[in-house]
Amino acid sequence: MTQIGENTALHVKARQALDTIKPYTPGKPIWEVQQEYGLDRVVKLASNENSLGPSPKALEAIQARLGELHRYPDGLSSNLVNALAQEFGLASDNFVVTNGGDELIVLISQAYLEKGDEIIVPDPTFSEYAFGANLMESPIVKVPLRDGFRYAAEDLLAAVTEKTKIVYLCSPNNPTGTYLPEAELRSFLDRLPERVLVVIDVAYKHYVTADDYSDGIALVREGYPVIALHTFSKIYGLAGIRVGFGAAPSAVIRTLLKVKEPFNVNALAEAAATAALHDEAHIGASRRMNEEGREQLYAGFRKLSMPYTESMANFVLVEIGEQAERIYQQLLERGIIVRYAKSWGFPNHFRVSVGTHEENEIFLKALEELR
Repeated sequence: MTQIGENTALHVKARQALDTIKPYTPGKPIWEVQQEYGLDRVVKLASNENSLGPSPKALEAIQARLGELHRYPDGLSSNLVNALAQEFGLASDNFVVTNGGDELIVLISQAYLEKGDEIIVPDPTFSEYAFGANLMESPIVKVPLRDGFRYAAEDLLAAVTEKTKIVYLCSPNNPTGTYLPEAELRSFLDRLPERVLVVIDVAYKHYVTADDYSDGIALVREGYPVIALHTFSKIYGLAGIRVGFGAAPSAVIRTLLKVKEPFNVNALAEAAATAALHDEAHIGASRRMNEEGREQLYAGFRKLSMPYTESMANFVLVEIGEQAERIYQQLLERGIIVRYAKSWGFPNHFRVSVGTHEENEIFLKALEELR
């Protein structure tokens, strides 16, 4: 019998586009750090999860659906779509539900990008926008954020060419926590060629405290060519079951449905998300924890004289200094996981998710001892 192993010659050639793609590298999981360093307790502040946990109403909804797992889920997630339509005051055909926000990014790429079409992204930002473009052999135009990681609509407009097909705006932006104010966003859209689709990723919208923020829903209602990307992974605490959605003009949604898998969102995820959508007690508690936690981290960084970027999200980008890589490794050895920002081009920075008061305190104390 022929043994297939590492050295077996493969004659089926993969697509050339895959040569430019590197698999996504998530933050280290808790179990891996526990095994690697022989630890019982690990504090994870790396993946922008809700440290308060999942919505209790979502857990109840999951329990109620366990006896129906022999049935296929609703291919359109109709219960969730109808709940979203009621929540946001749009029609049901203005929504598509996806397997997390990541799937929506891939669907947008598959539906709209031809080989050679350009996408524009801020720099630094979420890497999955580039993944979708690379998959379709579309060039990525990076527009650096200004001092303080501020957006500038003028810079984005200057990058638009005849080949531009999609502009991605992550607001609040991952990993900086900065956002594009509504007035500047509208000015940008009004001056953008109508042939360009704008994806506004508002995954962290619930954590925003600024008065001049837009989550994109009003823009959809007014007919702008935008897709507002939302997720249940953050404030709702449902990252582990992968469910997100896009809100867009109905013509855009019809196009996306042509490339969507028929059963892309499982039945438990749909039930959980529908219940979590109206769990106001959990949403409110999560917001309060995050606002208090951000201030706690800010105070700790000021005490250590470490510059940070004020954030509208549930994480803070902080400049540690030239010793950042060493401290990152030593934090891991103590069972504290943060996100080392070298992959974004910032080898002296960490992105630190906001945890509970106790988790934040453990991190700050260790940081003070290791600096």
